[in-house]
Amino acid sequence: MDPLLVAATFFIGIVVGLTGMGGGALMTPVLVLFFGIPPLTAVSSDLVASAGLMKPVGSVVHLRRGTVNLQLVKWLCVGSVPMAFVGVLIARALGDGQGVQDVIRVALGVALLVAATGLVVRAYVRLAERARKRDGRAAPLPQDRPEVVVRKLPTIAVGMVGGVVVGMTSVGSGSLIIIALMALYPALKASSLVGTDLVQAVPLVVSAALGHVLFGDFQLDLTTSLLLGSVPGVYVGARLSSRAPGGIVRRALAFVLLASALKLLGVPTVTTGVVLVVVALVAPLVWMQVRRRHGLPALASRERRPAEVP
Repeated sequence: MDPLLVAATFFIGIVVGLTGMGGGALMTPVLVLFFGIPPLTAVSSDLVASAGLMKPVGSVVHLRRGTVNLQLVKWLCVGSVPMAFVGVLIARALGDGQGVQDVIRVALGVALLVAATGLVVRAYVRLAERARKRDGRAAPLPQDRPEVVVRKLPTIAVGMVGGVVVGMTSVGSGSLIIIALMALYPALKASSLVGTDLVQAVPLVVSAALGHVLFGDFQLDLTTSLLLGSVPGVYVGARLSSRAPGGIVRRALAFVLLASALKLLGVPTVTTGVVLVVVALVAPLVWMQVRRRHGLPALASRERRPAEVP
């Protein structure tokens, strides 16, 4: 058992507790890039650790709060649960040597790029919602659970694609699927989107984890290290979530996901550095312009909070 690995997964757990996402998207690339663990082994152990404790605990909280659309969960699982198992079989069918590890590495890099993009999309949607509610340019967002007409075929398709990606890379149960849900069901409140995505992720991740236990490269000692670090980290992150500036944490997470994706895709170090510097300099300026276009101050720290009504 590697103490450095436990410490690294502890800090990853804090990020997950703060942001609600980033588990597989951070855990797997850290295992691959910094600890030299083969990609398939990293994916297998991360999925088993996630299925064992992290996902079910969060799901229970959302179920108790009533922020879960069980009809959506059902149809997502119809597509995702079998396809997560298929994703594992696809990874194994590619071979046992360096070839399959390279394929998993590339697939993981692409998934991380999509996950980073998803963080940006989520931030923009929340910004636009806040602007609409503030100045009355649109009808107020629903406060109760809205009646949602489930679009069965598109929902099953989203589950199928997400299931394959999760089965192969361990990324997507909390990053990719929620973006698709936002596009398909814009009337759902953010809390319902998160709760629905988290609950459907439980059978999805369990299916993928079972496939990796049977056919993947699961290692018990590695999974134990992940749990020893990540579980207390998630607890600490959840306790800090009410005080920490979530926007800053999400921006840092997106930046880390982009850096990890570029390295996993084999982008040279110099090129990666240039891209990250450009993003670090340009992205804040672009985001300030986006805020101004929605009638908000360029800096969030200058945004006035509405006075509380007694």
